[in-house]
Amino acid sequence: MNKKVDQITMDIMLWINIYIVVLGMVLGSFFHVVAWRVPEGQSIVHPPSSCSHCQHRLSALDMIPVLSYIGTKGRCRYCRTKISIQYPIGEAITGLLFLWIFLHFGWTSDTLVGWLLVSLSVIITLSDLQVMKIPNKVLLFFAPIFLILIAFASGTISMISHLGGAIAGGGLLLLIAIISRGGMGMGDVKLFALYGWVIGFANVWLALFVACLLGTLIGVGLRLLGRVHKQQPIPFGPFLAAGTLISFVYGSQIIDAYLSLIG
Repeated sequence: MNKKVDQITMDIMLWINIYIVVLGMVLGSFFHVVAWRVPEGQSIVHPPSSCSHCQHRLSALDMIPVLSYIGTKGRCRYCRTKISIQYPIGEAITGLLFLWIFLHFGWTSDTLVGWLLVSLSVIITLSDLQVMKIPNKVLLFFAPIFLILIAFASGTISMISHLGGAIAGGGLLLLIAIISRGGMGMGDVKLFALYGWVIGFANVWLALFVACLLGTLIGVGLRLLGRVHKQQPIPFGPFLAAGTLISFVYGSQIIDAYLSLIG
């Protein structure tokens, strides 16, 4: 009897995990639309999605996350123009990130915060990579949601720490932006202030360290491979997003491990 109950429980959890991945992939497909249209001042609902080459309106069959790309071998069904692989990759990554958050936090308010954090991070990453912009409209949409969630959600981080994270995150990048005279965009400043509010004062320093480390390693690697030129700017938003997500999930463990080493 117990084995049967355990098997049923495992089956239920499997289907829940599959549902979460599919939900993330569907949202990831929508996030591509947001990342493309919002920086250009376009509506995210009109006109309907169409092929960027032949302008043929896409049907539901053309917009099944990942599967549509595989089914058409990465080409438009109407004009056979090649479709960027970033679409299925972005959809798959969003689905896996949603599952990662759920598996770590379970049925808690942190999962909701984490999913929203993933959603913001995917949108600004796509936008920053494509058009080198972190849209104010996207930040203004998420800011009040995070303000309310953090204010009313019961967590291990104090409100003082959340406030300190916002001030430290935004203030430090603002200082860098002023000193570098344009080397750091104001979109990054506002984004990291919002990130700091979500993850708190201690985690914001870890997030920035991880972002700088990843930015340096990937930036040097891309230049050695000849993918970017020496003077070509590299978007920093995606690295801030990666550092923030890592800090949100593993921040306390990483900080505790570091303190135990130096203690």
